Amino acid sequence: MTPGAGWRRADGWTAPKRKKNGRRSGRRAVGEVAMVDDAEFTSYYGRPIIKAPVWKTPDVPLYLFLGGASGTSAILAAMADLSGRPRLTRAGRLIAGGGSLASVFFLVHDLGRPERFLHMLRVFKPTSALSMGTYILSPFSAATAATAAVELLGWFPRLKRFGGIVGAMFGGPMATYTAVLLANTAVPSWRDFHTKLPFVFAGSALAAGGGLNMVFTPVAEAGPARKMAVAGALVELAVVHQVENDESIVAEPYHEGRAGTFMRAAKACTAAGAGLTVVAGRTRLGAVASGTLLAAGSLLTRFGVFDAGMASARDPKYTVVPQRERLAAGSSEARSVTR
Repeated sequence: MTPGAGWRRADGWTAPKRKKNGRRSGRRAVGEVAMVDDAEFTSYYGRPIIKAPVWKTPDVPLYLFLGGASGTSAILAAMADLSGRPRLTRAGRLIAGGGSLASVFFLVHDLGRPERFLHMLRVFKPTSALSMGTYILSPFSAATAATAAVELLGWFPRLKRFGGIVGAMFGGPMATYTAVLLANTAVPSWRDFHTKLPFVFAGSALAAGGGLNMVFTPVAEAGPARKMAVAGALVELAVVHQVENDESIVAEPYHEGRAGTFMRAAKACTAAGAGLTVVAGRTRLGAVASGTLLAAGSLLTRFGVFDAGMASARDPKYTVVPQRERLAAGSSEARSVTR
């Protein structure tokens, strides 16, 4: 006998009813027990669903770190210039200029050919984080490099102040736009934390900029650098804690593998650097040690965030599981509305 709708087997199992078009209704009969385990998701031959960015390491993490440190250093130098701290002004300008040129170098090296960076200047697209980033990096690096050059030569004091103010205007966007750039991709562990990554990068940049200026500035003038470093470290540690303790599966890469190692080392360096700044930052040895720890913590944070994103792009589950959770949440919400 050919099984039909509602037929019952000898052991009591009831077949699922069928609709008129021959498809199953999808409802499980009362008392029905699943005979097989729920299937686990696997992609085709275990291959990634999304294509991971082709960005190289260490070029891109170094670019992220140097851009953030130089951006906050430019802001610190402009503030020091206006408040009459010449040694801090000089240190901030040189760090900003050198860091911006180094960041451009690593970016161009990652692109492979210098003309690719120049081609990016042919398009101005406000909806593209990459396009806007190009128009942040270009004037910032030009202004800070020129200011550092005249600072070394001792020429044109008014030009130095003007260049320093222009660099400071672009310093904030320079320190944070790279977080927007990462979050604007399809990489799960970057995209799903698009509201938190800018704060992570801002705090990391403040800690790095303040720490580096503490190293190269006499302690008598380094008060603003110490305050910036401690404030940035606290922001970075607080927001990284939120990211790592998020209930979403895309937070896993921040704990595991090489990214997890980087993030744990970053937190240790940042916390130790901030604590040492408060305790011994007014001594020369303490300033150098704490500033170095803070800069190292910022660098490790950039490597950790970069590696976590790349790991989430390679593993299909970080793409599919959040999608299924969003679909399930949408379906339950729709059912609650229709009731």
